Amino acid sequence: MHLRVALTAYLLSSVLTVGAALPAVAAPAAPAGPTSANRTVQDILDHLPDDIVAGALTRKDDVGATAGPVTADAYVRIGSVTKAFTNTVVLQLVAEHRIDLDAPARRYVPQVLPEAYGDVTVHHLLDHTSGLPKPAPTPGPADGPGWQFASVTPEDFLRASFAAAGGTHPRPGLEQQYNGLNSFVLGLIVEEVTGHSFTAELERRIIRPLRLRHTGLPAADDPTIPSPHAEVYVDGQDVTEQSPYPWAEGGMISTAADLDRFMTALFRGRLLPPAEQKLVFEVPTATNGADNKNCTGTTACYSTGGLMRYQLPDGEDAWGKTGSRPGWDNGFFATRDLRHRFVYSLNPTGAGNDLPYIKALINAALAD
Repeated sequence: MHLRVALTAYLLSSVLTVGAALPAVAAPAAPAGPTSANRTVQDILDHLPDDIVAGALTRKDDVGATAGPVTADAYVRIGSVTKAFTNTVVLQLVAEHRIDLDAPARRYVPQVLPEAYGDVTVHHLLDHTSGLPKPAPTPGPADGPGWQFASVTPEDFLRASFAAAGGTHPRPGLEQQYNGLNSFVLGLIVEEVTGHSFTAELERRIIRPLRLRHTGLPAADDPTIPSPHAEVYVDGQDVTEQSPYPWAEGGMISTAADLDRFMTALFRGRLLPPAEQKLVFEVPTATNGADNKNCTGTTACYSTGGLMRYQLPDGEDAWGKTGSRPGWDNGFFATRDLRHRFVYSLNPTGAGNDLPYIKALINAALAD
């Protein structure tokens, strides 16, 4: 499958800190299509591809649909959607009393978490109220040919990020700032307390029990993606094969059907006992950080379970997670009662903002 996506000025550092966030301000004009407030997902897909979106696949309430040269069963790099898996693994270990939710995170990984962050707890990492610094710069097109294969270990990436940090940081628990560094630390904590690789625990605890046969976390030296898949380009260069170094923060590959299965199991409490299941939808009473573009208004929107609370036009709260990698903007969202479920993956061209498309699709998919 050949899908040319010419992404320009795509900064990987933004993937680690922002993901494919929904607009935090009034959205630009919605994608072309019917002007009725009752637009359906198919109405929107019927007007794609266009200058902004080269291809799209969706899955609404078990029904798949596509636009452009994409198949409904295509593999996608899910980016920060990985965080929902990571948080679930951590909460399972909390339920097993192998991780203390309120313990200082540094107790588990003193080798990568500086003493200055000694008050940061595991809970703070899970709900993005840790106050960790911005991630260090990561490879991008300006670094020359082959930048997409450049890699860094979680430990080295964390050390570089802390080394580059300056000044004071927010006291943990007071402010929510979405930050991929939290997930890197959580992945290392999982490895420390289990004695196994994060990938092994992910497979044992989620992938195999849910029979997610098209989901995985590639090895650090494996840039491939299974077929079928879109072929994506950055500045005219094929970057379909790329380093999965974002790891527990954003390195996974999956399909719409598998993401739907995971979301359904998570919402129904199949992966966590009752006490930890409550945390899946628990949002901290923290202010929304000044640099946090993901939540609207002044209050936090990310839960301890790694989900994002998103208000639908009718006022109902939906829950889900967004994620990006070069060439893919993805996510899953559902009503709390799973009355409606939706998974999407867009292939942006780089010629404009595809976030209004994402918002329009979610609103259409979850409307009654």
